Amino acid sequence: MKEIHIRRNWPWWKSQIIQKYRRGTWIWHRTMSFKNDKYSVDKDPYEWCLRQSKRLKAIYPQMRNHKLLTQISGELEHAVKCRHNQNCTLDDIANTLQDVRKRTNIGTFTPYRSSSFKEKQPCRVEFKDKPKERVAEVAKKKNSCHNCG
Repeated sequence: MKEIHIRRNWPWWKSQIIQKYRRGTWIWHRTMSFKNDKYSVDKDPYEWCLRQSKRLKAIYPQMRNHKLLTQISGELEHAVKCRHNQNCTLDDIANTLQDVRKRTNIGTFTPYRSSSFKEKQPCRVEFKDKPKERVAEVAKKKNSCHNCG
């Protein structure tokens, strides 16, 4: 095939490759890789945006770059959406991610894992059996007006 179509340009070759290899399984793998690759602060935003946009164009060629923002978590997604409009380019998203990452601490907090906490110590026996005299004294006290006497 290469010998016959040697003078063809890249868009023609790209369309031929897509016709040959774009099948259901291939699309499913690209979709899963797009959904599983979430943005985290330790990743480089330019590499991540470029990789995700290539996957997005392979799966949904007509989709806008705004769908990339669904792969960013909570507060960071909100901060990025507030800083640009709906018709932004891929460069705008990457620059905004870089800006938010450098200027704020959004997304840097990692929640504590329950396994990292120490086990709760049982109450000591000597405190459980303490007499409750103080409770009885408080109950006997009568409330009175401090102004009238």
